[in-house]
Amino acid sequence: MNPQGPLLGQRAAVIFLLGVLVAVAAGVLTFLSGTAPAGCFLAAGGGFVGAVLFFHTIIE
Repeated sequence: MNPQGPLLGQRAAVIFLLGVLVAVAAGVLTFLSGTAPAGCFLAAGGGFVGAVLFFHTIIE
C-alpha cells in the first residue's frame, strides 16, 4: 500500500499524454518533410508546449 497520493492526478496525466502524442506527431511529420533532426526536435518541443497549454485550457 502506498500511504502517499499519486504523483500526478488523472487530469494532469491525460494532458501530458496528449502533449506527448502531439509532439511525436509533429516530430515525425517534420522529419518526413526532410528537415534536419534538430529541427524535428524543435518542432516536437513547440508542439508539446502548445498542446499542453491548449489541453490545459479546454479540459476541466
